[in-house]
Amino acid sequence: MDDHDDSFHADVIGERRQLVSLAFRMLGTVAEAEDAVQEAYFRWYRLTPEERKAIDIPQAWLMRAASRVCLNILASARRRRESYVGPWLPEPVPAYAFPATGSAAEDPLEHVTLDDSVSTALLVVLDSMTPAERVAFVLHDVFAVPFADIAEIVGRTPAACRQLASSARRRVRTKQSSRASRAAHDDIVRAFAAAVRTGDVAGLVAVLDPGVVLRSDGGGFVTAARNPVAGADKVARFLLGSLAKFGNALVEEQDTPDGLGFALWDDGKILGVATLEVAGDVVTDIALMMNPYKLTLWNQRR
Repeated sequence: MDDHDDSFHADVIGERRQLVSLAFRMLGTVAEAEDAVQEAYFRWYRLTPEERKAIDIPQAWLMRAASRVCLNILASARRRRESYVGPWLPEPVPAYAFPATGSAAEDPLEHVTLDDSVSTALLVVLDSMTPAERVAFVLHDVFAVPFADIAEIVGRTPAACRQLASSARRRVRTKQSSRASRAAHDDIVRAFAAAVRTGDVAGLVAVLDPGVVLRSDGGGFVTAARNPVAGADKVARFLLGSLAKFGNALVEEQDTPDGLGFALWDDGKILGVATLEVAGDVVTDIALMMNPYKLTLWNQRR
């Protein structure tokens, strides 16, 4: 192996996790993010030695390659999800899962402070965008990639990419404008969790918006609601009824990029994670992840 490849291994292999962090923000699941990064590495090794030597910054090349792979995956995602059992939700992550942007050398399995660009709430908004909008927003607004570089990835002009990112940014700001402060969010979630633990229907309804919507993702692997549950009373009774089926399972507060959420524990294992959106003094949306293949980060250290 020549010096160029030695340098590549020293400088790039250690940044694989940062590439997964990038791909996760684009795709919303850890498994797809890891697959996208693996494909980017395959593309690197399929280059001839001469082609690799001509690349000045392998890390930048890999970021572009991973972004192109993500763009292709996003283009087919909606079609693939037509066969998904029940609502598809992005994967919730613990507060130590991925490094905040700009900290490529950090180990994401260490306790790294997380920015909210991996929050379930934001990933849901990103999932409503076109693939080009999502890639442009993540690359520019989260990873500070210049529009000229983004243009090469998405096949648009830099001006068009600027418009894509601007459109995506407006959607994100609209969603964030109604969000409660972190302190207010966490107070409401604590009241929510207390009502769930004690089976207090009235107390639970009191902290739910009348139009609250709960979406649960079991992926066909575990029992979960096949359709969104809407309305404070229906959501409250669904949650308490579901919890009763788990016998000795415990509901515990859990820190997430969305703010305080809660996890369903049974015999030392997390069976479900709920992230909540709070506006004013009520919960407006609940994302309940029950799919075990989207909970691996929560349980791999248990």
